[in-house]
Amino acid sequence: MSRIKEEIQKRILVLDGAMGTMLQRHSFTEEDFRGERFKDYPSPLQGNNDLLSITQPEAIADVHRQYFEAGADIVETNTFSGTTIAMADYNMEDLVYELNYESAKIAKTVAEEFTSQNPSKPRFVAGSIGPTNRTASLSPDVNKPEYRAVTFEELRKAYKQQVEALIDGGVDVLLVETIFDTLNAKAALFAIEEVKEEKNIDIPIMVSGTITDASGRTLSGQTVEAFLTSISHIPLLSVGFNCALGAEQLLPYLQRLSNETNFYTSAHPNAGLPNAFGEYDETPEEMQGYIEAYLKDDLINIIGGCCGTNPEHIKAIANVASKYKPRQIQVEA
Repeated sequence: MSRIKEEIQKRILVLDGAMGTMLQRHSFTEEDFRGERFKDYPSPLQGNNDLLSITQPEAIADVHRQYFEAGADIVETNTFSGTTIAMADYNMEDLVYELNYESAKIAKTVAEEFTSQNPSKPRFVAGSIGPTNRTASLSPDVNKPEYRAVTFEELRKAYKQQVEALIDGGVDVLLVETIFDTLNAKAALFAIEEVKEEKNIDIPIMVSGTITDASGRTLSGQTVEAFLTSISHIPLLSVGFNCALGAEQLLPYLQRLSNETNFYTSAHPNAGLPNAFGEYDETPEEMQGYIEAYLKDDLINIIGGCCGTNPEHIKAIANVASKYKPRQIQVEA
């Protein structure tokens, strides 16, 4: 479990890019999402990308393979929506353990394939834990500010099931990502600590929040510093930001984060801001230029891409990251 802790001291680690962007290239139909097993399932399933780990496993393995070939050190499991809360949209709550376990196994198999080819560059799998589609801090009903669509306890239970399956499937690190509500993240971190204690294991944890707009705050209203304070009670491998903003817009918040924390830092921004059609236009070269500013500023230990990024972006990022030393922190003995 500690090998990633050794590698992160040697070099800047490269995280993969977007899974959804890559899967869209396949133009999967409703029938493709269903496969043979879910041919007669009563709910529509198109759009449930996590399900593809069961119905189109080779497509998922191929995405991981392309990112490793582009230079990624870490790929994320195809489990962004892998909780009972998110899977309720498809009436697939009962499949949560299997979805996470199979996703982890696919990613781990590909990672081991690449590590065996080049043992001096070990490849890792991060279990992707998304924020769910509900928020524990805010009311979804403007007329009922006191109402909550989910409780901390419901989130804790849902995350615990996901975490157990990811660990059983062989992930090397857990990534609590795209955090728009820190209370949701605290439920995930609480569940992780529970599982670690019950299984008597130690697994590194990455935490990545989302600054939603130019106010420099998360959706639930926290500044960079408040977000950091809220999650720093847990021993983390890294803390960082992803999604919502492009690499250029994210820079000032990473500067503030890097100055305030003694954890390793991470970033996986979008390929710029979306255009009028919700698409991302930033080229690999443009993104590489913005990310080089992070590297010159000594801000980062783990760097990758989020929405709109693909293996070409990751290759450009990996190329520039290889020229710089990782941000140094005081490592406790």
